[in-house]
Amino acid sequence: MKETNHRGVSTPLHLLKSVFGYESFRGLQADVIGHVLQGRDALVIMPTGLGKSLCYQIPALVKPGLSVVVSPLIALMRDQVQALRQCGVAAAYLNSSLSLEQAREVESQAVSGQLKLLYVAPERVATERFRNLLKRLEPSLFAIDEAHCVSQWGHDFRPEYLELSRLHEEFPAVPRLALTATADQATREDILARLGLHQARSFIGGYDRPNIRYTVVPKENGKKQLLEFLRERPIDQSGIVYCLSRRKVEEVSAWLVQQGRRAVPYHAGLDTEVRNLHQERFLRESGLIVVATIAFGMGIDKPDVRYVVHLDMPRSIEAYYQETGRAGRDGLPAEAWMAYGFADVVAHRQMSAQSHAHDAFKRIEQRRLNALLGYCETVRCRRQVLLDYFSDSCAPCGNCDTCLAPVESWDGTEVSQKALSAVYRTGQRFGAGHLIDLLRGHETPRMRSLGHGSLPTFGVGKELDEKQWSSVFRQLVAAGYLTVDLAGHGSLTFTARSPALLKGLERIELRRDRKRSSKSAPRSASLDADVDEALLARLKTRRRELAQEQSLPPYCVLHDSTLIEMARSRPASRAELSRISGWGEVKLGRYGDEFLAVLSA
Repeated sequence: MKETNHRGVSTPLHLLKSVFGYESFRGLQADVIGHVLQGRDALVIMPTGLGKSLCYQIPALVKPGLSVVVSPLIALMRDQVQALRQCGVAAAYLNSSLSLEQAREVESQAVSGQLKLLYVAPERVATERFRNLLKRLEPSLFAIDEAHCVSQWGHDFRPEYLELSRLHEEFPAVPRLALTATADQATREDILARLGLHQARSFIGGYDRPNIRYTVVPKENGKKQLLEFLRERPIDQSGIVYCLSRRKVEEVSAWLVQQGRRAVPYHAGLDTEVRNLHQERFLRESGLIVVATIAFGMGIDKPDVRYVVHLDMPRSIEAYYQETGRAGRDGLPAEAWMAYGFADVVAHRQMSAQSHAHDAFKRIEQRRLNALLGYCETVRCRRQVLLDYFSDSCAPCGNCDTCLAPVESWDGTEVSQKALSAVYRTGQRFGAGHLIDLLRGHETPRMRSLGHGSLPTFGVGKELDEKQWSSVFRQLVAAGYLTVDLAGHGSLTFTARSPALLKGLERIELRRDRKRSSKSAPRSASLDADVDEALLARLKTRRRELAQEQSLPPYCVLHDSTLIEMARSRPASRAELSRISGWGEVKLGRYGDEFLAVLSA
């Protein structure tokens, strides 16, 4: 069936059902769409997986002419265009992956009115050639996706986004829609200012992703802990493992393969062809693990990522939220699991000190890192802490580690005073490792050479083992009683708050670390008692075959949630299929009989 440019006038709700297969809008979608269709600008903050793209795709189909979508990542553009074409929408992209001949063909389609949506990279928007093309196209809407990239305070700043303010200068009558899943107050204000969205209405759709289970564990042996986590999950689940460095990405990926897992590395240092191949495999295959650097955005739209693992702490809550948000975009149960240790804090502080960023930016980054430390060390519901950061709120969620197994706290005032005394008496020049040896009375060669064995604090902390002392120092940093020396040596130093605790003028409650089981995997929606697992497997097989015939990722044909509902309700006709979410008119005509044959077999 050919794609259509949907020239006929339709209501947003009719298009939602006929094109995308959904019965009703969610959250703020209807409000945003109505606002944009009135020709007004908007900033939309909406959690990943809750349908931000529909906020511009529906208006693009309602409005005459062409809508232009600015997207920073080639893979994300290709993904969204493939999904739209499967729904019968005439969409295309212009980016560096196209040959000159292919790019000219897309431009020709746009000029002749054959396209409804055109995805472009921000670098291309800045070129004179493209702006001249825009004047011929007379666009009806500009959608700026991943809008946090325009902000210097955002976690993924891209200078080329600053050029996007020229769109309004050259096309003042065309409404603009800026969208992102992640932006604190400072970032939101920066987006509005830098894009010139002075009259824009802000739609804040909340940040909660209730289907994601959040877990943070003390890092002991990261690779061993990762393997324990994976062994308790089905081997056909897809996941992402984030590491801090390219070297660690390569090491962990190779190690997983040695353990019998299907894993590939993904970082900016890889050859472009290799990186693209690994990403394509991840989009099309089940059970593949991608190990990636936390500093490198993957730009994936894969809905069935069942877990996101951080083997190293990310640099901020924004980055953590963005990266964990790649799990469970289909709304089914998913996990965000992080192993976190004191070395992560030191590494981030050192990177910050060694960067060439200006001091104001470094101070912002420091506050964001401190907020993430607080999240890692909290005894509260993790979801509450996460949402609090974005000025959102929720009741205790019952779907994070601290809710499922409440954390025990204890009066850590006395041991904290011992820790602070050790820092003070050694001149605030040493890291946690040496301080722990001092407190536990270990006569190391370094201890002897420095003469620290004669200090009053030598051996006063034998009641705690090394892991417990590491937890104490970690929590003192998270609570703001110690900081890591920004000179880059990892030394622990006092803050303005330290003397009050050392002198007993303040008290501190510490969390008691415990060995957490990795076996608390959220129950998959596909395991409900009324779902025929054998039938679901056959539906997935047929979907995979249809996708392979067209060189598509399987989810571009149908999402898992649609297949699960089919296995549950066993529709026997196209009419019954059409009542299941995800079955638009084009997909029904293209695939309806194929899946009905599987259902009736």
